[in-house]
Amino acid sequence: MSANIPEAIDGLPNICGWEDEVHQVTSQTTPLYLGRTPLRLDRMQSAFALALHMHQPLMIQDGDLGTAPLIGNLQYMMERQHVHDMHDAPVFAHCYSRIADFIREHVDGGRHPRIMLDYSGELLWGLRQMGRGDILDNLRTLVDGDRYWPCAEWLGTTWAHAVVPSTPVPDLKPQILAWQHHFAGLFGWAALGRVRGFSPPEMHLPNHPDVAFEYIKALRECGYQWLLVQEHTVEELNGHGLGERHLPRRLVAKNLRGEEVSIIALIKTQGSDTKLVAQMQPLSEARGLHPCALGGRQVPPLVAQIADGENGGVMMNEFPQNYNQAWHNLGTEGVVGIGGTEYLELLAQAGLTEKDFAPVQPLHQAALWKRLAGAPTPEQVAAAIVDAKQADYRFHMDGGSWTSNLSWVSGYENVLDPMNKLSALFHAKLDGRNVDRRSHAYRNALLHNLTAQTSCYRYWGQGRWTDYAKEICRRGAAVLQNDF
Repeated sequence: MSANIPEAIDGLPNICGWEDEVHQVTSQTTPLYLGRTPLRLDRMQSAFALALHMHQPLMIQDGDLGTAPLIGNLQYMMERQHVHDMHDAPVFAHCYSRIADFIREHVDGGRHPRIMLDYSGELLWGLRQMGRGDILDNLRTLVDGDRYWPCAEWLGTTWAHAVVPSTPVPDLKPQILAWQHHFAGLFGWAALGRVRGFSPPEMHLPNHPDVAFEYIKALRECGYQWLLVQEHTVEELNGHGLGERHLPRRLVAKNLRGEEVSIIALIKTQGSDTKLVAQMQPLSEARGLHPCALGGRQVPPLVAQIADGENGGVMMNEFPQNYNQAWHNLGTEGVVGIGGTEYLELLAQAGLTEKDFAPVQPLHQAALWKRLAGAPTPEQVAAAIVDAKQADYRFHMDGGSWTSNLSWVSGYENVLDPMNKLSALFHAKLDGRNVDRRSHAYRNALLHNLTAQTSCYRYWGQGRWTDYAKEICRRGAAVLQNDF
C-alpha cells in the first residue's frame, strides 16, 4: 500500500488515479468493532442508529458565468450574510464541526455515544477551498487513533450528491470512487477501510431493473457491505409494502437479462424530517421495541434514521441538547445506540449473515416482472411499463426517495440533456484508452462531469442553479475537446 494520498492536486480535489489502492483498502472484510464494542446482543432490548447528512453543492462565483471559478455554496453564503436565507452560514459551519466535540466529550466522560456521518465530497472540498481546515481538523479527531472512531461511523456516498436514478449509469461507479479517493486523501487509508455502509443522496433508490442492478453491483465492487434504504422505496417480493422494518433485509436487484445482485439493507423508517433526529425520535421508538426472531434466535431490532445535520431551527438549536442528554442516560444494555456496521458485526458474530435476511426489492418490481418473462426485449419492457401504468397510476420507473412528491427528472430536460451529453462525450473520449488518470486533464474532465450531476441543480428549481449546471456542462465539454 502506498503512503497516504493528497486531498488536492494542482488546485483540484483528488478524485481519481488510485483505483487499485482504493480497491485494496475497501475490499477488506475483517470485522472492525468486535473486540472494541462493549455491546452484546443478549444484553440488548433494542437499538437505534442515527445518521447526519451534510452537503453543500459547488456553484459558480458571481461575475462572468463563463469564467468565474467554482466555489462551495457555504463560501458563497458566508460572503453574503446580509442576503436573505444566507445569514445562517456561520451556524451551518458550526454544525459541520460540532459533532466531533460532542463525541469526544462523551467518550472522555466514560459514556458510549454513537453517530453515523454522511458528508458529500463537494462539501468536504468546499470547506477546504474556503479556508475552513479547522472544521476538517476537528473531524479528523474522530478517525485518528482508536479512542473515538468506534463511536462515529463514516458512511460513503456519491462525491457530487448525485441522485442515482437520474445519474448516467456509466458514472455510478466513478461517483462512488471519487468520494472514496477524496475521503482517503483527507483522512487516510485506515479511515477509508472502516467505511462499510453507504448513504444514498436524497435516499434515492432506482427501480428500473437495469439501473438498480448496476447500482448495487457498483456498491459491491467498491467494497460496500450495506446500504441505507428508505422504507417506501422497496417492497416485499410479492409487491406488498414492507412487513418488517426493524431488522436487516437483503436488497435484491435483477436486471432484464435475469442476473441478480444483492446487498444488506438497513431500513430507514418514516420521512426525512430533521425533527425526528433532532428530537431523538428513533430512541423513543426503540424503547417500545423488544427482541424478535431472526434466523432461529432472538435479536434486538434496529431503528435507523438519517436527517440533514444543519438545516432548520430544530436541528440547529434542539439537537445538541437532546443528543447530549440521551447519552447521559444510556449505557451498554437494554436500549442502546449503535452504528450500522457495529450492529451487523454483532449479528454476524451470532451466526447471522446476509443469507439469513428476508429479501426485498426496489419499488414496483413485482408489477413489472409479472408482465415479463425470460430475457425480455426493449419493446416488451416498454409495453410492460405502459400496461403497468394503465393498471395503477402509482406505477413508475423514476426511482424512490425520501419524498414522493418531488422529481429530479420531470421538467428538467434543459439540465438533463447537456448532463447526459457530457457524460456520453466523457466516456466516448476516454473509456478504453490508455489515459493517465492522475493527470490534471483527466481529473479536470472528471470533476466537471461528476459535478454536473449534482442534485441541487434540479432540486432548487429553475433559475441560476440550472444555469450553473448548463455552464459546468459547457466547461466540461470544452476540457474534453481541447485537452484530449
